[in-house]
Amino acid sequence: MSNAIVTGGAGFIGSHLAKRLADDGYHVRVIDNFLSGKIENLAQCDKSKVAVIRLDLVNHAKVIKEVKDADVVFHFAADPDVKSSWENPDSHYKNNVEATYNVLEACRFNKIKKLVFASSSVVYGEAKVMPTPEDYTPLDPISIYASTKLACEAMINGYVRSFGLQALLFRPANIIGSGGTHGVILDFIRKLKDNPKELEILGDGTQQKSYLHVSDFIEAVMISYRHFVDNSLDLEIYNVGSYDSTNVKEIAKVVIDEMGLKKVNIKFTSAVAGGRGWVGDVKVMLLAISKLVSLGWSPSLSSQGAVKLAAQELLI
Repeated sequence: MSNAIVTGGAGFIGSHLAKRLADDGYHVRVIDNFLSGKIENLAQCDKSKVAVIRLDLVNHAKVIKEVKDADVVFHFAADPDVKSSWENPDSHYKNNVEATYNVLEACRFNKIKKLVFASSSVVYGEAKVMPTPEDYTPLDPISIYASTKLACEAMINGYVRSFGLQALLFRPANIIGSGGTHGVILDFIRKLKDNPKELEILGDGTQQKSYLHVSDFIEAVMISYRHFVDNSLDLEIYNVGSYDSTNVKEIAKVVIDEMGLKKVNIKFTSAVAGGRGWVGDVKVMLLAISKLVSLGWSPSLSSQGAVKLAAQELLI
């Protein structure tokens, strides 16, 4: 039976991963500082297989002490809010870059050989090739958040080359579903609960992106991790997304319909250049997923289907 550590394991995606690992027979240690994670997110986990450690990953000495005795570290802890990164870059540097360095050092010091890292599709920036493949260059991030994720990827690559770490990296599209803490769907729900007659949309509403339900993402993680281990690979990067995309106007319509609202006045804010929702917003994104599909994985829902299901889950 394998031992796994999940950093950020009480958060949105991390908690789904922790449950799946426990269901698959892993002994799981969740490490979380609980600034955004919630212990309730782990309520459905088998408590005999999941232990929880409250720890801030910016504390180097404590990370070295606690991130040990594991076959693999799933490093999913981060400050994930792209929109806020230009307002508070310090948080993103500490919780993304510094925390990742500390986790890497703990792996090196404690001889943990396998790391699975949740990066982001935003490392591509405004790609000129759609769908965008994993080998696309140049990687040209346009937000502080994206820059921190690319910095983490570079550090991980260095540890693979220098210290024999084996690393599996994911560049996911917009992951949505139950337990989500931020993003356009939740933003719309909150606004419409406050005022069901009007909805403010950041940007011009034509932002076109790929969305993936969290259940499909977790399945992608498990399938690719098994392939990674079975083939003793050193460094692999996978895009994880849907085959298609949807825009913000269409998402607004789904949320309005799911809330049973009529005659909602929609207002667009276009204060940011190019009709973006905020500084650093990648306006168009669609990932090439053939590399992951070749392993036997495929998204079960379209972007629109994932949005509809996520809206239903978040409204419960």
